[in-house]
Amino acid sequence: MARRPRSLRVKIVTSVVAIFACVLLVSGVATVLALRHTLVGQLDEDLRLSSERVGDEVGGGFDQPPPAGPGEDLDERGPARPPGGGDRSLAVVLRDGEAVVNSVVTTDNRLGSLDDAQLAVLEQAAQDAAGSPTGSEPFSVDLGAGVGDYRVVVEDGAQGDTLLTGLPLAGVTDTTRRAVLILLPAALLSLLAAGAGSAWLVRRDLAPLDRVAATARRVSQQRLERGEVAVEDRVPASATEAGTEVGQVGQALNELLDTMESALSVRHASEQRVRQFVADASHELRTPLASIRGYAELSRRESEPVPPGVRHALDRVEAESLRMQGLVEDLLLLARLDAGRPLEREPVDLTLVCLDTVSDARAAGQDHTWVLDLPEDPVELVGDEARLRQVLVNLLANARTHTPPGTTVTTGLRATADAVEVVVEDDGPGIPERLQETVFERFARGEDSRSRAAGSTGLGLSIVAAVARAHDGHVRVESRRGQTRFVLTLPREGAR
Repeated sequence: MARRPRSLRVKIVTSVVAIFACVLLVSGVATVLALRHTLVGQLDEDLRLSSERVGDEVGGGFDQPPPAGPGEDLDERGPARPPGGGDRSLAVVLRDGEAVVNSVVTTDNRLGSLDDAQLAVLEQAAQDAAGSPTGSEPFSVDLGAGVGDYRVVVEDGAQGDTLLTGLPLAGVTDTTRRAVLILLPAALLSLLAAGAGSAWLVRRDLAPLDRVAATARRVSQQRLERGEVAVEDRVPASATEAGTEVGQVGQALNELLDTMESALSVRHASEQRVRQFVADASHELRTPLASIRGYAELSRRESEPVPPGVRHALDRVEAESLRMQGLVEDLLLLARLDAGRPLEREPVDLTLVCLDTVSDARAAGQDHTWVLDLPEDPVELVGDEARLRQVLVNLLANARTHTPPGTTVTTGLRATADAVEVVVEDDGPGIPERLQETVFERFARGEDSRSRAAGSTGLGLSIVAAVARAHDGHVRVESRRGQTRFVLTLPREGAR
């Protein structure tokens, strides 16, 4: 499944929050590590002072204090505190491999002694620290449940004794934990504030881009393909400041719209000149063509015998003048439709129009099979009856001209609440795929209809499309071998 693309606003806000989260994470980790390092450093200083006091007491002939009673509280022990006094919590003196001093303050603030396993762990950690490059530097050791983590330093005392003095890391751990608990909510609140603030800033700074997009969207919805076009929409001046990237985009769009409007005006003026020329030429040609036909008919009606060659020539002159007159009439109609001249607006019974045009087609193409598929109720709409009749005539003539004898041509009519569809379908060889996209263009003809014997001018289907547009409708073609369908769709607004 393709991932839905994210908007620029979402990408910027997400990126800002992600970067801010990374900064918070790095700074938070660095803060916690620095805090712990500082606290451990202070603890090490206290540990060295405690170690010196333990050394002084042991050197002065200190003996092992009486052991603490089970569960005896440290504050009630008084003189039985571990040697060195102060905040010292662990004191172990090893003499000839034996612990002559073994005192520790447990996690529940009671005085006790390390057991054999804990002493073994402590001695092993001391040996590892003694073998390290740091020598007698303080080290951390976990003495298990009931005692916890300690920071321990090893010193050599008098009479070959080994002094191990330690202070608990519980205070450092608690302080670090509290710092983390403070930093986490603060980081979350900072992320929320950063997200909300960046979203507001991005929305404010990208507002001009929204206006640019809105202008482009309005222009894209205009019908620019035909007629006189005026592109009046422009990006507001507030979104065209040259000092900003968005302003440069808005200014570039305005320049593009100016250029496009100028080009459309030039195109429209050129089309108007061509349409006016076609209309004037078609209008002027009607009279001489009618005269040519009249003289040809008059010459054939002469009482004097006419040589066969001359009669044949007159017949050809009359036929070609008739064909040329049809071409001129089609060109004149297209010129009028292109000029936007209003059509007749009156109720039209499409059912009757289909009956008449199919009847005429049956008479003109007796070698074809003509079928009607009409609804029981009459279908009416408001339009120009003459032009709609001509549309059906052209569609049926196209089917008759470009299909072989024996082809079945079906004319159907379908009505809905909003539109009417007229369908002309045949089971002929179909229209080549390469011609289907241009079949409604002017003078578009298949290779088999380019001879004059076919009688095609290449304007029939273009008139169908022009009349459909003039009625706010459209026409489409669906063709494959054995089936070709022309579907004319007309709106029913104003239908009675």
